[in-house]
Amino acid sequence: MYQILKNITKAIVPKQISRKYKSTFRNVVYLFYKGNDYACNLCKAKLKTFLKLPNNDLLCPRCGSLPRTRRLYQILVDKKLLEGKILHFSPPFGLHKKIKQLPNIQYTSSDYEDEFIADAKYDITKIPVKNETYDLFIAYHVLEHIAADAAAMQELFRVVKKGGYGLIQTPFRIGTTYENSNIQTPEERVKHFGQYDHVRIYSVDGLKSRLQQVGFKVEVITFSEVSNNINGFKESETVLLVQK
Repeated sequence: MYQILKNITKAIVPKQISRKYKSTFRNVVYLFYKGNDYACNLCKAKLKTFLKLPNNDLLCPRCGSLPRTRRLYQILVDKKLLEGKILHFSPPFGLHKKIKQLPNIQYTSSDYEDEFIADAKYDITKIPVKNETYDLFIAYHVLEHIAADAAAMQELFRVVKKGGYGLIQTPFRIGTTYENSNIQTPEERVKHFGQYDHVRIYSVDGLKSRLQQVGFKVEVITFSEVSNNINGFKESETVLLVQK
């Protein structure tokens, strides 16, 4: 039902109005999911269940967070990375709102395609800021969309401070990174890369190697969930923590 209502809203309601009332819509939906069995670590909602999407992702009905977003927030807290100047590409609504409310943080969000609420519209291959501006950047599910990914990685290295960090995640495959510049149509990209606007699919080692080539130190963090997964994380997940 949630997905049907979301699709109808997207089709008939202008984007700016939809964004304005998104929180109200979700708070209404949340009333049907209140309980004490699960919890969203981002918005602190207590749930009887998460809302399961067609791809089996578990959505928080209150803030709209996906498992990868809740995991990202947990990493930010556990690693004590929520401080200083932060640059966040394509920020999910709930996390954007959460970080904006935190004190003593200079938070800049960017979305080039106007798909997310954001402060700026930076081209990740040509970021218009000075060298070593940010303490942290977040590029979750971004690089697989970028044809010139080497240029993007070089820019990320340039704008983060010495000793600063970055959190990166993309879809991954076993084996080697797969890309083919001859694959151009949305239909072909879905078939080869899993989504109509993806231009490659990385392997973990392949992405790690490319990041190291521009100068980053890379730590591969792998999660494997067991029982009592009250926050609705994915059972297995990989995140790259980089440092300049």
